[in-house]
Amino acid sequence: MARAKKPEEHENHERWLISYADFVTLLFAFFVVMFASSNMDKEKAKQVSESVKNAINESHVAAAVSAAFGGNVKRAGKGVTKAKPVEPAPVAVVELLASLEFLTQALQEEIRAGKLKLSLETRGLVISLLQATYFPSGQDTIDAATFPSLAKIASVVRELPNPVRLEGHTDSVPIRNSRFRSNWELSAARSIAMMDLLKTRFEIPVDRLMIAGYADNIPVGSNETEEGRAQNRRVDVVILGSKGLVSEPAHTLPKPSPAPAPHGK
Repeated sequence: MARAKKPEEHENHERWLISYADFVTLLFAFFVVMFASSNMDKEKAKQVSESVKNAINESHVAAAVSAAFGGNVKRAGKGVTKAKPVEPAPVAVVELLASLEFLTQALQEEIRAGKLKLSLETRGLVISLLQATYFPSGQDTIDAATFPSLAKIASVVRELPNPVRLEGHTDSVPIRNSRFRSNWELSAARSIAMMDLLKTRFEIPVDRLMIAGYADNIPVGSNETEEGRAQNRRVDVVILGSKGLVSEPAHTLPKPSPAPAPHGK
């Protein structure tokens, strides 16, 4: 009996579909990974953008200037914590940074010896001249030995357009002698003496200068100790910024005289 022939197997021409399906699956997986990575990068970029925005709008960046001069940023462990909110420094005060830097270098010996102090405040650049160096006790005569230091300060004042306020301060110990009846008179007299010196010796225009006497009402140290009282006896030369001018009277110029009427022929 003849053996039956097996039916011939037809060649499978659709095997490529398996490879194609595998390729499509891998391609799909690739795009899923790329899409996920893209979204992650966008999220990171958004976070970075928000962080920068908050640093500019909330921390004001200019707080770094304040922190550089006795500011209020503390480091705790590896992080940074802010002790209290800091107002942004006015532009006029930031512009005084160059003057502060110059005076810090020019007066480094005086600063090191404790003869004066420099600070950048909201109202402007404050140069505190301590009485023990610049004035004899209970007098308003400026010691001639301090003129070289004052010349450096005057050179900065002369180059700036800012007005300058000369503020006299005393400690809380009452004074009463043949010249001054109170600390009010002494503090004002020392401001006037500094104004006269800047005007006559260093040629600072007098219309840029203002004087004030505060007696013992604005201490920077404790009046209970000799060290604190020595810090309080001072004249502050304040190069005012725009913030410091807010409380000052507006400077009004006299009205010009009317022009004479032309004469007719």
